[in-house]
Amino acid sequence: MLRLTEIRLPLDHPPEALDAAVSARLGVAAESVTVFRRGYDARNPKRIMLSYTVDVAVPDEAGLLARHAGHAHIRVAPDTRYRFVATAPPELPDRPIVIGTGPCGLFAALILAQSGFRPIVLDRGKVVRERTKDTWDLWRRGILHPESNVQFGEGGAGTFSDGKLWSQIKDPFHFGRKVLEEFVAAGAPPEILYVSKPHIGTFRLVQMVEAMRGTIEALGGEYRFGSRVDDLDIESEADGTRRIAGVVLQGGERIASRHVVLAIGHSARDTFAMLHARQVAMAAKPFSIGVRIEHPQSLIDRQRFGPNAGHPLLGAADYRLVHHASNGRSVYSFCMCPGGTVVAAASEPGRLVTNGMSQYSRNERNANAGIVVGITPADYPGGPLAGIEFQRHWEEQAFLAGGGTYAAPGQRVGDFLAGRPSTQLGEVIPSYRPGVTPADLSTCLPDFVVAAIREALPAFDREFPGFALADAVLTGVETRTSSPLRIERGEDCQSLNTRGLFPAGEGAGYAGGILSAGVDGIRVAEAVALDITGGRVRSSGRHAENSVAYG
Repeated sequence: MLRLTEIRLPLDHPPEALDAAVSARLGVAAESVTVFRRGYDARNPKRIMLSYTVDVAVPDEAGLLARHAGHAHIRVAPDTRYRFVATAPPELPDRPIVIGTGPCGLFAALILAQSGFRPIVLDRGKVVRERTKDTWDLWRRGILHPESNVQFGEGGAGTFSDGKLWSQIKDPFHFGRKVLEEFVAAGAPPEILYVSKPHIGTFRLVQMVEAMRGTIEALGGEYRFGSRVDDLDIESEADGTRRIAGVVLQGGERIASRHVVLAIGHSARDTFAMLHARQVAMAAKPFSIGVRIEHPQSLIDRQRFGPNAGHPLLGAADYRLVHHASNGRSVYSFCMCPGGTVVAAASEPGRLVTNGMSQYSRNERNANAGIVVGITPADYPGGPLAGIEFQRHWEEQAFLAGGGTYAAPGQRVGDFLAGRPSTQLGEVIPSYRPGVTPADLSTCLPDFVVAAIREALPAFDREFPGFALADAVLTGVETRTSSPLRIERGEDCQSLNTRGLFPAGEGAGYAGGILSAGVDGIRVAEAVALDITGGRVRSSGRHAENSVAYG
């Protein structure tokens, strides 16, 4: 199989044009053509081009490769099939525990189950259908369930999001392909395997999470919801090494295991405190803080796609913007949700957090994105947990500014730039529920963040006309862009000072989004499997080809 890249065709090309372009590139007709990736180039909105990467079968592959030697866009297609690195022995000495059922925990559990290790999967929240009802309680009635919300429960924070399935991580072993293929097997649309910016949306994610749970249970895995881990059982071995021996649940129940995957997500603040008290190695890390901005989706579509706005192959338009402010801060758009809504994402009483979400159709009136400013541990000195207290402070200020009812403080962009509180909103109707209170967002953010965003919005408007629309709405605050700390691990994916503990995913500081979290879950599951069976982890991050297998 050969892979051809950079085949460019007009947006409305006829179906036969792709085969013709492949034949023209190779000089012969292909036996079959499979689209591996389809993207678009919208730099000229009046002449948008599709760009294809295709895998083709040809009669004389070696001859064609020799004839096109040195051609940058003709090469052998890589083998992206996933290969398991270890199989559980007939007498399993240890059932691994996976804490958390977000994308990272989900894929860690799936790989372990598919390899025969029958994982025990723990989550402090509820099954996804019950969790959805609890989440709607906050959105519709202003009632927060601290253990069942946007952050906690089956599927993790990614369930209530845009469902983006792309990442900029390096993935030399094609773990991302495994993530996408498993999602398709669980009911995702097959197009996520080839479109350049695949997404799923919340409702489909709910169904897929349920389907994947069924697969894991059918393979011998065990799910336990409402099972918050309140402590770790850590032993000292003969050489003084700390070793995990199990976990202790809320209520005191102990579950023994010498292999625990810690995929807790970025909002498990009480668990972070417990880990710190147990002296698990961790360090403060940079993250970002800011607001959500909403525009009419039609404005974004027109600016990006011009006369092609609304074309079915293009869908709702997105954007990505960055500005380096004069105070040394980077301001950037984060988690852009075309045709979506701003959602209440609080997980603690008396604190307010926003996030973005959209459905597969992306057909809501507004586009939204985080406009956030990078901060570092120098902004919140005090150790690994200081970033959490920093987040909490501004979440409390936002809660008060919104009126103390989980309504969010909101401000027109025109008022924000002029430095005056909003007393009413304009033509852009905010989507956040349970409601938006006109306010002054400068009371909910550090001064340097406010100054950087005020400088960035006009700069974004010069790059993207209409972005600083006076009636566009800013809603605060966005604080959970990523984990404020990293639970440190080595090349073997184990905690630097606690053997058998495998920090993983976004909460541990090793991922940022659904796809990268799923990839990290696979990586950590392989490390667990090899540690149980005596295999060796290669320093490259992929494991030895001569991995141990039984049965």
